[in-house]
Amino acid sequence: MAVVKSKEKKRVHFAWSMYDWANSVYSLVITSTIFPVYFNSVTTSESGDYKVKFFGLTVENTVLYSYSISFSFLVIAFISPLLSGVADASGKKLFFMKFFAYMGSLACMGLFFFDGPNLEYGILCAVIASIGHAGSLVFYNAYLPEIADEHEYDFLSAKGFSLGYIGSVILLVLNLVMIQMPELFGLENAAQASKWSFLITGIWWAGFSQITFNYLPDNPYKKKIPKELFWIGYHEIRVIFQAIRATVVTKRFLAAFFFYSMGVQTVIFLAASFGDKELGMAGDKLILTILIIQIVAIGGSYFFAYLSKLYGNKVSLITMVMIWMLVCGGAYYVENEYQFYSLAFVVGSVMGGIQSLSRATYSKLIPATTTLHASYFSFFDVTEKLAIVFGTFSYGIIEQLSGSMRNSSLALGLFFLVGLGFLLTIRIPKQTTTTPNLPPHA
Repeated sequence: MAVVKSKEKKRVHFAWSMYDWANSVYSLVITSTIFPVYFNSVTTSESGDYKVKFFGLTVENTVLYSYSISFSFLVIAFISPLLSGVADASGKKLFFMKFFAYMGSLACMGLFFFDGPNLEYGILCAVIASIGHAGSLVFYNAYLPEIADEHEYDFLSAKGFSLGYIGSVILLVLNLVMIQMPELFGLENAAQASKWSFLITGIWWAGFSQITFNYLPDNPYKKKIPKELFWIGYHEIRVIFQAIRATVVTKRFLAAFFFYSMGVQTVIFLAASFGDKELGMAGDKLILTILIIQIVAIGGSYFFAYLSKLYGNKVSLITMVMIWMLVCGGAYYVENEYQFYSLAFVVGSVMGGIQSLSRATYSKLIPATTTLHASYFSFFDVTEKLAIVFGTFSYGIIEQLSGSMRNSSLALGLFFLVGLGFLLTIRIPKQTTTTPNLPPHA
């Protein structure tokens, strides 16, 4: 149940949504477009050799990149439940959100100094930025059931993702102009322009976050910091874990979310690498592809929120998962850039929708009377992070063993199929009003 007064809702909802605007530039510029292309460029030899040395180990550059993503999300999967419990026990969600946001944005700025030979430094900055981004989202998502009522979840979640796509597209276009015409900005070449884009991304993320930080309620339940903070935080996580285990619909939804997120997130992280390696597409064309995805995703978020309003969250989610399965099959047979563009259009139509509706659906499964929203959402976020770990790692393993990213893309379809199976077995109810036995201070 929302704790924000009606007259303040509009302002708070806008401020909350603006964090998507602030942080989504990281997802687009760093994880999906410019950094993967730049990384491949500076780590590929003049003879076309993709092998690199990383702390003495020889590995393919794209495999190393996928493994670094897996590692960063594995770290956040381990630490976020405890931090969420601490945040709920102390009412310090906003503090932790700020900490991770600033850590991630500073690491983005640090990528300005990555030029290829200092590979270990570049991977370290990329990992820290990824941890900062993922960590901040745990606490950001947890605000949704505190600032909105149940009937507002779907469209508010869609609004956040849509603002994120709009903001990231604006910055990406600016960065693309810089890369295509570096001389207009007093830069030497496209590589230098790419490095400046990393710096600007970090500044954008930290700067626009101030809107969110200034208006989100800090400690809305007026909790006092208990003496044994970490022990109580750990205890609350155990309580929530037991509550989720006892709730069949929540367990099955998280299982479905885990499997289809393995596919969704892996596509988001590695689509540019696929186009580069399998189709030999130029960097500017790869960025254009991601740009298509982002623009289409704006409408997709609202369309599937509207479909959910008409037919329910389950129907909307099942429809999107089935479309994703077709995407994976199509990726195996893509032969040219125009087919890749068409596939990108389809991906965009379901990417925003499945992310925003998954967040909104899970919010409806959280007991209305609980105040432990960060703890509940930590399980949602850990599920997504583990999905990224297994998805990107399996993608890298299959590529390494088979020598083709096409086989990896085809395997993603199996993850969506399993997710679809779990979705078919659940019935998403209206938000429950029951809550597990909680410690007195909760």
